[in-house]
Amino acid sequence: MASSTRRLGIPAAGLALLLALTGCGGTGMTAGTASATTAPGTTPASPEQASPSSTSPARLPGLGPRTMAEVPDNTRQVVLVTGQDKNSPTSQVVLYRRTGTGWEPGPTWPAHNALKGWTDDHRVGDLRSPIGVFTLTDAGGLLTDPGTKLPYHQGRGFTINGTGFEGEPLAGSFDYVVAINYNRQPGTSPLDWTRPLGADKGGGIWLHVDHGGPTQGCVSVAQQHMRELLRTLDPAQHPVVVMGDAASLQR
Repeated sequence: MASSTRRLGIPAAGLALLLALTGCGGTGMTAGTASATTAPGTTPASPEQASPSSTSPARLPGLGPRTMAEVPDNTRQVVLVTGQDKNSPTSQVVLYRRTGTGWEPGPTWPAHNALKGWTDDHRVGDLRSPIGVFTLTDAGGLLTDPGTKLPYHQGRGFTINGTGFEGEPLAGSFDYVVAINYNRQPGTSPLDWTRPLGADKGGGIWLHVDHGGPTQGCVSVAQQHMRELLRTLDPAQHPVVVMGDAASLQR
């Protein structure tokens, strides 16, 4: 196993400040924020997504030519996040593995994205998740490494408290995270504040543990599914996340 657990050499106060600036850890998700419609249950999977078949699809289901062209040729693992619609905070996640016969799907997991849905032009505070194809190179969390091959950064900087948009507690949301390489420097801790596109384009967009409500920009799934992701994602397979509402992904 090529995983590594590293303590971050940043003072606790600095970590808390960095966490407060992340897309899903900002001050907007506190008591008294506007509520959203309660998320429905698991979105039913299509037959193609529900279980692997002897002949896997040659192209990722639901992706149009423009989106598919953004998936690197050497990618063998894709976390596909499909939003219910452009303005919805609910989505579903499927982990695909590329085999000799095509893309083999795993199970379909219910997920949350940002409160106001999705955008092609993410900005700080817009409460929308960025649409696109992004590499996955770094992980971390408050809890110890569950056995990932990604570099894993553990520290108290992943502590979060307060409540979300629907009054749900946020504690434990960052027990496990995978940094989505939107406006960040790959190869650094998820808490790193480097923003290559500028601070106004936001950042701190992660896959993290679901707290039962919409996020500020991240994608969240149940803790057991985060553990499964961390144990499965392999840098040698050049994993990416493909994320957006269903209509946008079909472009």
